[in-house]
Order: sequence, then structure tokens, then C-alpha cells
Amino acid sequence: MVNLTLLGAFIPTFLFVSVTPGMCMTLAMTLGMSQGVRRTFWMMWGEMLGVGLVAMAAVLGVAALMLKFPDLFQWFKLLGAAYLTYVGIQMWRAKGKLALPQLGTAPVLLPRRTLFSQGFITAVSNPKGWAFHMALLPPFIDSKLAFWPQLLVLVAIILLLEFGSMLLYASGGKALALFLTKTNRLQYLNRIGACLMFGVAIWMLVG
Repeated sequence: MVNLTLLGAFIPTFLFVSVTPGMCMTLAMTLGMSQGVRRTFWMMWGEMLGVGLVAMAAVLGVAALMLKFPDLFQWFKLLGAAYLTYVGIQMWRAKGKLALPQLGTAPVLLPRRTLFSQGFITAVSNPKGWAFHMALLPPFIDSKLAFWPQLLVLVAIILLLEFGSMLLYASGGKALALFLTKTNRLQYLNRIGACLMFGVAIWMLVG
């Protein structure tokens, strides 16, 4: 169903991308502190739906092109490696600051529909998410195996990693925020992730 070698590189790559502080993780942390973990689940469902749709749409668009132009697969491997290198450089150079958005005068308990739509809109409106999935998902799909089973397995893994990361941030709340706002700690996390990005980029080029 899936190429285990590709899967072995896919999981740690997307794990570090998911767990690194970003728009969705910061939102999960903020809502976890202000709304509680149980209510934050509504935001998580919306975010995962958005991520799943973005991943499927991005890969299907790329796959349609590769069916017409098979040689594009090698170019997408190069594009994926280049984008990973770019992400790695950005992570390495990050100053290690975590900005927590302010809820302002929002009600104490936001409606479930609002939380759901907040997660969904955050996921689908993130251009980095589209670029990441378009550049990185296709190279992890083995052209010798059935397309749909692989895609469904990879998207399911992405959603599990996203859910686990958001749950960590929402549950950690103030303690995790305090830990991550320490510049050196966040910087170390970014640099570990950067090294992983560089390693996978090299693997994609020579594999």
C-alpha cells in the first residue's frame, strides 16, 4: 500500500513541521488557555478539515500535471528539496519569539461554530500550507504503487500529527507558552527542525 522507506522519511518531516510553533499551534495554545481544551476541540476539527482539503487539492492538482507530463516528477523532487532547504534556513535563522494573539473583547466562551470556522479558515488561508503540500507530498508518493491508498494514508498521518500537536499546545497552555517564550529553547527546537529539513532535502536529491 505504501513505500515504507518513503514513509520513514515522511513521518519525522511532517512531525517537526506540525509541532513547530505556527499559526495553528499558536491558535490552539491561545484557545486552550482562554476556552479550555474541550472547547478547543471544535477549532481542531475545523483545522484538520481545512488541512485535509488543502493536502488533497494540492496533490491532485500536481498529480494531474504529472499524468500529462511524467518527467515533472523529478522537477517536483527538486522543488520539494529546494523548499525544504528554504524552510530549514528560515527555521535556523528564526529569532525564537512566540507571539500569542490577543483575544481582545471576544466573549469568554466563543460559539462552537466560530471555533470550528476559525480553525478551518486558518488552515485553508495559509499560503505556506498550500506551498508545503504541493512541493512535498508528491515526492513521497511511490509511482509504482496505487495512488489513492498512498494518498489517503499520508493525509491520515498528517491529520494525526496535526491533532496530536494541537492537543499538546492546547493542553500545555501557560506552561508550554512560558517554556517556548524562552528564546534559547525555541531557537534550539527550530534548529533541530532545520537540521531535519536539510537532511530530508539531501535524501530527496540523492534518493
